[in-house]
Formats: sequence, C-alpha cells, structure tokens
Amino acid sequence: MKRGKKYQEAAKLIDKTALYDVADACSLVKKTSTAKFDETIEAHFRMGLDGRHADQQIRGAVVLPHGTGKTVRVLVFAKGPKVAEAEAAGADYVGGDELIPKIQNDGWFEFDVVVATPDMMGVVGRLGRVLGPKGLMPNPKAGTVTMDVAGAIKDIKAGKIEYRLDKTNIIHCPIGKASFTEEQLTDNANALISALIKAKPAAAKGQYIKSATIAASMGPGIKLNPNRLVEA
Repeated sequence: MKRGKKYQEAAKLIDKTALYDVADACSLVKKTSTAKFDETIEAHFRMGLDGRHADQQIRGAVVLPHGTGKTVRVLVFAKGPKVAEAEAAGADYVGGDELIPKIQNDGWFEFDVVVATPDMMGVVGRLGRVLGPKGLMPNPKAGTVTMDVAGAIKDIKAGKIEYRLDKTNIIHCPIGKASFTEEQLTDNANALISALIKAKPAAAKGQYIKSATIAASMGPGIKLNPNRLVEA
C-alpha cells in the first residue's frame, strides 16, 4: 500500500525496532499526527486470549481522566420518572417504543451511545439486529443497562469508553485527540491499560498483552513495550 508523503515523513520519526514506554509513545504520536484535522489517537492491544471461549472474553468500560475530546450523543430508553432523570442529566434523546420504527425503518442513528433501564430491555431487544452490528447495544458489563441513568450519562459525557475483545482477539480504543497534551494522553492510556489488567480473565494463560500500539488515526503505529505495561 502506497503511503502519502506526510505519512512517510512521520514514519521516519519512529524507530521500528524499538518498544516504547507509554509516555514516550504519547509524546511521539503527537509529532506523527500531521493531518489538517484534530486526529483521534487510538490504542490497539493484541491479547493472549481466545475470544471463542466465554471465559476468555473481555468487555467493560473505563472513564478516561481527560475524556476523549469528542462530544458524545446519548440516547436513553426509559419510562416513568427515569425519563425526567435522564433529561435532567443531559441525555440528548430519551424515549421508548416510539423510537423503534424511527431507528429500524428510518435508519436514524444520530447517537453514539445507548443507555437503557433494565425494564426497557424488552423494547431495546427488538433493535438487536440493527444496534448489535454497530456496537450500540446496551450491556450491563459496560454500565449501559442500569437504573442509575443519571450516573451513566455523567460518566459517558465525562469520557467513558467501552473496551471489548474483537473476533481477532484485539482491543481497539480511542485515548484522546492529537490536540491533547502528552500528559493527558499518557494519563488516558495508563487508565485504559490499568482497566484491561484488572479485567484479566482467570482462564488467561501465557502472555496477557502480546503487543500494543498507539497511533494517530492517519498516522503510523508506535509499538509499546508489552512487558512494561503489565507492571504499570
């Protein structure tokens, strides 16, 4: 794959044979972010797990100390007093059954996260085929199925991100924007790494984090030292 001139120049700043510490990688990733827009900085972890086994699956959420740099639109499925609670907490959209055809038939997806109270999961379940593939289905492990809708909305707006093992046993997560300071990116990366280490399944064998990379969305990858991550 032929890369552009800016990408090639950025790639020259990285020692491909080196494994960087988190702070050094976060410093370097800012220098390799050359796009005209504020690029998302992403972290990618290849895990020593087999996601085909239920006892080796990882799914959870963590609030990044400095947020993601992105304005997150929250849709809440609720009824009764929980509707007013969600609205007061800053939900962008709140509703129930009436939203089903809007999403299912009209293809309305002007939201980034879906929160639901447990008593609304019967309704939300009907949207499984459309929400599931987009990673929008509420899940108790991610804290998006809860009676504490106000708390969930607050965390999401503050920079809560969800992590999950994909089919190739990799976890991909945003850790901020190129406009963040090195310290903010480092804090966010370390918060995510700590959450992943705490989520280590008992069934995990061998090296838990096999490899890790930080990259700007349009930039080259910077390899982290996986052995140092587990110490963090």
